Amino acid sequence: MQNEQVLNTTSTDQARFLVEQFWQLMASNDFYSVSAVLSEDFVLEWPQSGERIRGAENFAKMNAEYPAHGPWIFTVHQIVAEHEKLVSDVSITDGVQRARALSFFTVANGKIQKIVEFWPDPFVAPENRRHLVEIMA
Repeated sequence: MQNEQVLNTTSTDQARFLVEQFWQLMASNDFYSVSAVLSEDFVLEWPQSGERIRGAENFAKMNAEYPAHGPWIFTVHQIVAEHEKLVSDVSITDGVQRARALSFFTVANGKIQKIVEFWPDPFVAPENRRHLVEIMA
């Protein structure tokens, strides 16, 4: 059959729900609970620092051990999804530290298999284009 779905594939809606669950679990600050949505061969890559984290346990430990001034708060601005490939734009704060992460997810067999994540540093807008832009709060 032409329209028959291959077993072990994930629909766009299922994948989006999985990434939404990921961020909800992260917001609980119980980073070990996130393993419920990660595959056994889960990998997180941070190209900016050249680091790779393998496995749900290492992922949880890294997040639990990261120095924080309070509970982490995650604000999901956007999730873009197409089949098993998704991107999220999320702001993160502990009340003192503030960051924004762009995360590229790969979903396979109903679990998050890989995340490639970028943490861009904010910067002050240059004066030479001030007349062309609006400053966002």
